[in-house]
Amino acid sequence: MLSITRLTLGHLGLELCLPRFGPPIHGPWRFQRQEGRQFANLVRFGSGFPPTLSRPLQKQLRWVCSGWSSPTYWMAAMEKDEAACGQRYTNRLANERSPYLLQHAHNPVDWYPWGEEAFAKACAEDKPIFLSVGYSTCHWCHVMEVESFENEEVAKLLNDLFVSIKVDREERPDVDKVYMTFIQATQGGGGWPMSCFLTPELKPIVGGTYFPPDDKFGRPGFKTVLRRVKDVWDTKKDLLRQSGDQVIQQLAEATSATASVGELVEGLPQQPVQQCANQLSKGFDKKLGGFGGAPKFPRPVEINLMLRHYKRLDQLGKDTAASKALEMALHTLQCMAKGGIHDHVGGGFHRYSVDEYWHVPHFEKMLYDQGQLVNVYLDALCIRKDKVFSLVARDVLDYLKRDMIHPEGGIFSAEDADSVETEGTTMKKEGAFYVWSSHEIEKVLGKEYGEIFMAYYNVKPYGNCDLSQMSDPHNEFVGKNVLIEHMSLEDVAAKIGKSQDEILMILGICRKKLFDYRCKRPHPHLDDKVITAWNGLAISAFSRASRMLRIEPKEMAYYFPVTGCDPSEFLHIAERAATFMRINLFNEEARQLHRSFRRGPSHVPGFLDDYSFLIAGLLDLYEAGGRTKWLLWAIELQETQDDLFLDKVGGGYFSTSEVDRSILFRVKEDYDGAEPSGNSVAATNLLRLSSFLHCDKSDYYRHTAEHLLAVFEKRVKELPIAVPLMCCAMDSFTTATRRQVVIAGNKDTPEFEALMNASHASYDPDKTIIPVDANDPGDAQFWEVHNPIVLSMAQKIPEGKAVAYVCQNFACHAPTSNPYNLEQLLQQQPSPLKVSSIKIEADIKA
Repeated sequence: MLSITRLTLGHLGLELCLPRFGPPIHGPWRFQRQEGRQFANLVRFGSGFPPTLSRPLQKQLRWVCSGWSSPTYWMAAMEKDEAACGQRYTNRLANERSPYLLQHAHNPVDWYPWGEEAFAKACAEDKPIFLSVGYSTCHWCHVMEVESFENEEVAKLLNDLFVSIKVDREERPDVDKVYMTFIQATQGGGGWPMSCFLTPELKPIVGGTYFPPDDKFGRPGFKTVLRRVKDVWDTKKDLLRQSGDQVIQQLAEATSATASVGELVEGLPQQPVQQCANQLSKGFDKKLGGFGGAPKFPRPVEINLMLRHYKRLDQLGKDTAASKALEMALHTLQCMAKGGIHDHVGGGFHRYSVDEYWHVPHFEKMLYDQGQLVNVYLDALCIRKDKVFSLVARDVLDYLKRDMIHPEGGIFSAEDADSVETEGTTMKKEGAFYVWSSHEIEKVLGKEYGEIFMAYYNVKPYGNCDLSQMSDPHNEFVGKNVLIEHMSLEDVAAKIGKSQDEILMILGICRKKLFDYRCKRPHPHLDDKVITAWNGLAISAFSRASRMLRIEPKEMAYYFPVTGCDPSEFLHIAERAATFMRINLFNEEARQLHRSFRRGPSHVPGFLDDYSFLIAGLLDLYEAGGRTKWLLWAIELQETQDDLFLDKVGGGYFSTSEVDRSILFRVKEDYDGAEPSGNSVAATNLLRLSSFLHCDKSDYYRHTAEHLLAVFEKRVKELPIAVPLMCCAMDSFTTATRRQVVIAGNKDTPEFEALMNASHASYDPDKTIIPVDANDPGDAQFWEVHNPIVLSMAQKIPEGKAVAYVCQNFACHAPTSNPYNLEQLLQQQPSPLKVSSIKIEADIKA
């Protein structure tokens, strides 16, 4: 599970072998999540406290409950209780809110958070800085903590020779980006924990990832590295400062592309999606899905691109090529859903698979994966109308709904991979919460159901992590099983002698029993930060699901962990999350976002990703629910985004604002990786906003998008596989087929709801849905200001009716009040239209 990269420390004369990636882990977590939830419910309904809580803690909790002012009352109290137990060491990180920083609050290392206090100390004492960057679900971060940061000898070296700074990369992606760029540029790769030595002026000296504590196999350990870095600093500090200045200048130039002309120049690839799809297709795994070999990461932007590619080919009448592109995307989604990367018992997806079968994962669950994956499964549902895709989308959303939502609506960021196997033990193991022995399964399910379940999920007495040589190279899962759908439903039904429907029902019963049993295990750590950007992705998923799941057949059956709830519940969750963002993560006076929330908003301002991802989520929320307040907030956030991040001369957006002078250079990020780049999402947002509005504002958004795309034009030409979502945005810009679907009428009527559902039922990535009620004062006021054409269309609707217009640039087909006709109209290929001369009233039947 460990890949090694050779790291040469240049002028320090050191050469190390460093692990580049590894499964995530977490230090001792502060309370069982189940107990925390139990307490939250007990407090809400006024009953007693769990008997496992200490009496001093009960007293604290009663005090907290009496105020009922903090949305994270139980977390604060739990942490106070732990602190009261006494710790040998406590450093400045104890005052922080980040779960990752709090993990290190009782190290003997004299840690500082990133800030002026640390910088001033380094300058005053002329000491180099040791910067350690990680995140709360990072395995090798925890390994290095146990081996080095909890080691008093190592701590003494760090405290005597350096000023040590800890950074949570999820809270401060700006700091992480600067120094990870340095490490990747100088070493050819990177990972976490990131370990970087800096001058007191924050210029990089040398860096790496994980360092073992002691010299082994002729290679220097962390203690040796610390001494040698200090020796070089004492003898060559002027040279190191000069080198750091030069490195920063070069990195700044390399990461800040510009376009002097705000238009796409001649030679722009007319088919950026085609070129990217060609590159992806070369790495497609025809048997097991995915666009590349092991380890296999779900990268939803690749699916986004392949589905758009399918749509373009279908519009051109290239049926064979379109079918091939579609099958690559759908086959990948199906293989992922069957694999162990999918949590079959509890729902949701793990981070990635170490093998080619999508089988044995690194078990952490990240919110940014869940949100994006739901959206591509929903798109697949709209294209293929296959319940398999709707069930997976529901599975993920139900997991988030059950396990990941803050009491007041925000959505938590991650769950760890590692946990202890039994209460009272301290050694954590990866996947301990998720893996099974055949004996456990038979004990919980009984012989008959156990046989069916084990056949379907490939459970073996000696363990099933043997599908690939890469599945378990270190024999960590001997005798354990990671559930994977390895036998088809048809084959299991034939083997057992039951119908497929009976097998599905039995499997659902089995999953529920195993879920209940699993809940008694020690839970992995829950990272309960609410990150603005990732919540934007989740808001988008919940919003779109509330409409797109309406195309499921009415007789459809649901089995655990899918609840089969009414899709309107998902819209409610999206609105609660957006409301949480507005109340807790938006400074109304400054009109700016915060990066994250945990026991209050962080002091870190929002970054480009926070704005662009949240704007995208708000646009989807407006299209699904029709409340113009979300569209208005998206427009306001776009204005702030432009003020803080837009390069008004060179085009494109910087990832950070100019406010924080400790960030040595500003990056214009373009890589669409596990998360899409802020610039790719921003380009799409601008084009969507342009389609909502009219005249000058619409033109401004479109011109800003064009200038942005011009900045990254070279990147799209040379390496489109690195920027799939940017390719999609460029395709959207250069292909003038964006359609507006105006749904006009009383939003509270069944007729309006039916048209809204129909407008979401077909796949069209260049479609804008505009719900409007001319009799609603908020709607009337908004559209009078931002697009009077829309208001005029809505005002022509007879009382009590609802109609839909399908338009291009607000040149429209005759309106229809029939949902089926609307679906058929949206499945037609878009084409230039003239404004309809048909009277609206004539097309509407009473």
